[in-house]
Amino acid sequence: MENIRDWCISRQLWWGHQIPIWYHKQTGEIYCDVKEPNDIENWVQDSDVLDTWFSSWLWPFSVFGWDNSSADDNNADLNYYYPTDFLCTAADIIFLWVARMIISGLEYRKNIPFKDVYFNAIVRDGKGRKMSKTLGNSPDPLDIMAKYGTDALRFTMVYLAPLGNDVLFDEDNTEIGRNFVTKIWNAGRFLILNKNKIDSSDEYSNEEYEKDFVDKWINSMFNDTVRDVENNLNEYKLNDYTKALYNFVWSDFCDWYIEILKVKIEKNKKSAKRIIDDAIEIFENIILLLHPVIPFVTEEIWHILDESRIDKTISYENFPELDESKIDSSNEQEFESLKEIITGVRNLKADNEIAFSKKCNLGIIVSDKIERGVIDDYYKYIYALGNLDNLEIDYHIDLDKSKYISKVITDFEIYLNIEADEKQIDKIKKEIANLEKYLSGIDKKLTNTNFLEKASTNVIEKEKSKRNDTAEKISKLKNMIK
Repeated sequence: MENIRDWCISRQLWWGHQIPIWYHKQTGEIYCDVKEPNDIENWVQDSDVLDTWFSSWLWPFSVFGWDNSSADDNNADLNYYYPTDFLCTAADIIFLWVARMIISGLEYRKNIPFKDVYFNAIVRDGKGRKMSKTLGNSPDPLDIMAKYGTDALRFTMVYLAPLGNDVLFDEDNTEIGRNFVTKIWNAGRFLILNKNKIDSSDEYSNEEYEKDFVDKWINSMFNDTVRDVENNLNEYKLNDYTKALYNFVWSDFCDWYIEILKVKIEKNKKSAKRIIDDAIEIFENIILLLHPVIPFVTEEIWHILDESRIDKTISYENFPELDESKIDSSNEQEFESLKEIITGVRNLKADNEIAFSKKCNLGIIVSDKIERGVIDDYYKYIYALGNLDNLEIDYHIDLDKSKYISKVITDFEIYLNIEADEKQIDKIKKEIANLEKYLSGIDKKLTNTNFLEKASTNVIEKEKSKRNDTAEKISKLKNMIK
């Protein structure tokens, strides 16, 4: 706080509290007090009113019965709650209110009233205009909640509110929140239905099982997310908090883990009860992380997961604690490769108009950089999620490449068995031509003296790395059509 000056607290307005100033009718004497003069009939009160913000600047302590006297020393509420920690308000009243509360706090309580001030975004229409009845650009929140859901609106508003920027709101954006809430609900429904099925069947048991790289991956990704959530909330990056959860829940948990969970259960029926319970435990922790921004649906799911909680609320539960020991970047990379392979197989089928339901034979040639244990980990998941009839995965495979369509990804060559034709060969040739054109562009850059003199070492090394990767991919593609 700098350049603090006296503040004129009187205003010439038609409304408000009149300032406590009286003028004597005969002598012109000026009287100022919170109590009116005893002989009020001989005085005239000033017609000016107090500034709108006069009472507001005292708010941090006046609400606790502040008396501006020695009695304040024995005011338990005042001494306990002042100063507080946090204020959330709009940036357009920094000087009107926030600064003045700090001034009054230093003047009357010898301490600032709060440590952190968060300036929330202003919600504007899609054109960046403030919402107003005059412009007719202010939708009724109750109508939006009735159409999309209260949690959907709340999540969308926070999701779209980057720190320091206003929200440009369009009603259609509320589908972001609605679709996400629906995704969460369906995930919970799937887990509960499968738990009931497993618990009620003699086909499944509760034996111990050795957790594989998928279990380690989901726990690593979950703890990554917990760390991101903690960091973002501590720094008041609320939309980053929602996006971290959105990305983890939508992609990692729902799209990949739940799909793989089906395979795990069927391949490990003797341990199915433990597997589904582990999955529900992770899901419940996700619900706890989501509760601040999706309160109603998470409360409902939390009770459905355990019907004995009838007299309890999720609001009193603690956030999951971060376990750094479970974060494993190498395991995450291993799983990313699995995702890339499965996506590659599915894309091969789609690009060549092969129905996913059609079972095919698949061969995968693995780079010698990949450990044997990783290959063994992948097998059952690629086989099931690729909908294959036969899978061969190894460092070297004898294939008649004329009968396969193929795809090259990092450290893996994928061969999907069909009768090869000229169309497939032409497709590979076109890809080679495009890569060679791209490689030529990199070569020109790396032989350009002007570029080499001005670019940083880091940029030059990145270009060299791209050149090597591209050249390697071209070489592999050429081998496919020999």
